[in-house]
Amino acid sequence: MNVPGRKPIFNRRPEPNLYRMFFWIVLILGGIWLIRQIDAGDIKPLFEATPTPTRNADSYALEGDAQFTAGKLDAAITAYQEAVRVEPNNATIWIKLARIQTYSTRLLVTDDATRTRLAEALASADKAVELAPDDSLAHATRAFVLDWNANPNLFGEDAADSLLEADREATRAVQLDKNNTLALAYYAEILIDQQKWTQAGDYIDQALAQDPSLMDVHRVHAYVLESLGEYNLAIQAYDRAIEITPNMTFLYIQAGANYRTLGFRSPNEDTQRQLFEKSLEYFDKAARINEQLGVKDPTPYLSIARTYSQMGEYFSASRNVRKALEFEPDNADVYGQLGIVFFKSRNYEGSIPALKCAIRGCEEEESCQARFGSSCAEAEEVGVKVTGQALSASTVVYYYTYGSVLAALSRPQQNYCAEARQIFDEVKAQFGGDADIAGIIAAGEFICDDLASGGALSASTPQISMTPTPTPVP
Repeated sequence: MNVPGRKPIFNRRPEPNLYRMFFWIVLILGGIWLIRQIDAGDIKPLFEATPTPTRNADSYALEGDAQFTAGKLDAAITAYQEAVRVEPNNATIWIKLARIQTYSTRLLVTDDATRTRLAEALASADKAVELAPDDSLAHATRAFVLDWNANPNLFGEDAADSLLEADREATRAVQLDKNNTLALAYYAEILIDQQKWTQAGDYIDQALAQDPSLMDVHRVHAYVLESLGEYNLAIQAYDRAIEITPNMTFLYIQAGANYRTLGFRSPNEDTQRQLFEKSLEYFDKAARINEQLGVKDPTPYLSIARTYSQMGEYFSASRNVRKALEFEPDNADVYGQLGIVFFKSRNYEGSIPALKCAIRGCEEEESCQARFGSSCAEAEEVGVKVTGQALSASTVVYYYTYGSVLAALSRPQQNYCAEARQIFDEVKAQFGGDADIAGIIAAGEFICDDLASGGALSASTPQISMTPTPTPVP
């Protein structure tokens, strides 16, 4: 009889399953691989926020172009700096950045700010040439930047070296592409600065013939004409540049300055006033454009102040300088210009605190005295600390005017001659060879010598020159 085996009553002996074991091993190894891939960033966790798309260099460059056309040069520089950050080996972007950085210096007031921006522009141009050594526009732009770095008032003896190098770069640019319109225009500008008038005229005529649609070409054409004393024609050239880039305020400033020069040279009082008023129209346009764009640029108001000063309307002049100080209340150069306006209006006492802020610097309370003629509390304004400017060709007028006022207002009971003499010594050490400056200083020193001798040197004190300077041009 076939009897089946007995089934286990309590526990059944486990039997190994190779397939199940293989499945678990694969699952474990897959988990380890997945964790490592997530840690390495090759696999993103589920439900992670979608990353923001990264802007490319072209996007920033287009923004820079738009900002430049709109007249917002600082915003254009920022956009191009982002573009070169994203694509640092793009020579074209470095070229455009260098050009805009150079033009933006026309909106700067102080020497230090201008030197810093020009150094940045030259670094950008250097990078462009490094990346594209055989690119005509790269060399042309570097020539343009070097030419603007060849300002002796800013760079002293180094300016001559910059101008020579600019000539070499422009020559190289034209050799690489004789049809490069900007290279021809920039070379014309360099030739004018080298006082090579005929050659400059030839090059700018070629540029105009090739492409009259470029702002740079008309700007340089205007510069050539005004350098030759053709101020009416220069204004027409600036007007053509303005038609191409109507928000470029420095073009209005230059055109207005030419009208002011014509007014200053006109022997007819009625014509002179008409020309001065025409210059004011251009400066006012620049100010209104800046207001519409939200650009806080003191330059148009300073230009307006200079014109009013030449017209003898010193109250209007001082009001516009104060308007400029609203934008840059710690700008020492603007305090200097306010001091010159006070001096010309014979407000000698009022000129002292403003000129002191310009050359020696001043504390918060002194800045209010300079701007408002009263304490900060009385003016209901907040004072600022101002850092004085070093002596230079651009600031020497503030130095010797301040020294002259201190000397003229000195009395036995209130003697400013110690400070005046110190200033005169500083100026003589650097500008003693200038006959006009030497004459002004001699008059101030005579006053102090006479005061020290108790009036024995002369029976009467000589007057200070009422025209200590040509004031800085815009």
